[in-house]
Amino acid sequence: MANLYRHACRILMLPLLAGLAGCNMVVMSPSGDIAAQQRDLILVSTFLMLLIIIPVIVLTLYFAWHYRRANTQAVYDPEWHHSTRLEVVIWSAPLAIIIALGAVTWISTHKLDPYRPIDRLDAERAIPADVKPLTVEVVALDWKWLFFYPDYGIATVNELAAPVDVPINFKITASSVMNSFYIPALAGQIYAMPGMQTRLHAVINAPGEFEGFSANYSGAGFSHMRFRFHGLDQAGFDGWVSKVKQQGTMLNRDAYLKLEKPSEREPVRYYGGVENGLYEAVLNMCAQPGKMCMNEMMHVDMMGGGGEESEANRERLQYDNRHAGTGDGTNSATFPATGQPARGQGAPEGTTGQDAEGQSGSGAQPMQHDMLNMNGHDMDGHQMGGENPQAPASDSGSSTPDKGSIAPEQLNNSK
Repeated sequence: MANLYRHACRILMLPLLAGLAGCNMVVMSPSGDIAAQQRDLILVSTFLMLLIIIPVIVLTLYFAWHYRRANTQAVYDPEWHHSTRLEVVIWSAPLAIIIALGAVTWISTHKLDPYRPIDRLDAERAIPADVKPLTVEVVALDWKWLFFYPDYGIATVNELAAPVDVPINFKITASSVMNSFYIPALAGQIYAMPGMQTRLHAVINAPGEFEGFSANYSGAGFSHMRFRFHGLDQAGFDGWVSKVKQQGTMLNRDAYLKLEKPSEREPVRYYGGVENGLYEAVLNMCAQPGKMCMNEMMHVDMMGGGGEESEANRERLQYDNRHAGTGDGTNSATFPATGQPARGQGAPEGTTGQDAEGQSGSGAQPMQHDMLNMNGHDMDGHQMGGENPQAPASDSGSSTPDKGSIAPEQLNNSK
């Protein structure tokens, strides 16, 4: 009977093993120290949880078997209702596991903070004092990835390279909707958002070619929004930079605006030169001529608003409809953000039929993105400070505020 049971278990395990044979276990076998620490955190957390899960499963099966109806030898005590020792075991074991999980999570949350510069190459090596980190500025486009190398004056599309054992400082943003920058072999995913900059610090410890992709759905071309990440030795990386400079073209604002248009399965592109300030313009959503940069707008808001004369800034503050009317597809929202009609026949949830009809009319005006909530924050998402103490205050009894005290909302709304 025991042999039959063992053979049955082995047979049942075959489909599971066959399924695992085709899995890419890069998350459990990474090539970067940050990803390795994240893997260890997964394993430790799983082990701590199994300390309570496995005994509960085993005891459940044991009790069901031991107290079966056919076992007349089992003690039956219908008057039993309490055991102090059992209560102590039941509550103390989970409590200890929760405390351990909490401590591990607290330490790892701060140690693996993506904004925190790394302090080691791996578990056995510290960062040499003479090593200069590599800075890479990442822009998520529809539907491809653009990488700036400010230290080398180059840029690439859908191809990323870095030298082994050199810290990498990623600055990440997006041109339209939210994406997620993810190289499983290097580090965890980090969101890329328009008008904001997130950061990631990581290091690759082994040479090789690794896959990177967007881990956040962002529209029709999301499935093909992938790139290759090359871990190279220093000589190989220097050769790669030279190849990009020799084979690449110039990336200026005109070239960027053409590249920004939605496209799928974009091939690898090299740019041997980059216009000064282009990444900052993309970050501040003012790469298109005539647009006010967001950092400039936030400065105006911080100073108390632009007053009635800021009416002229209305057109300069339209960001979300930059492809409207040009025939270029976009994966952003329909009405009211972009002015583009919904693809379905039904009215959007939360609107009436009259609202949908008015929105789809030829005279409909797209609603502008409300930037008021971003007042007082820089591009890294950190607060810039409180209210400006020099901003004039309007009289609460007056129906017409002074020019200098008009709320920043008037930058986005007409009279």
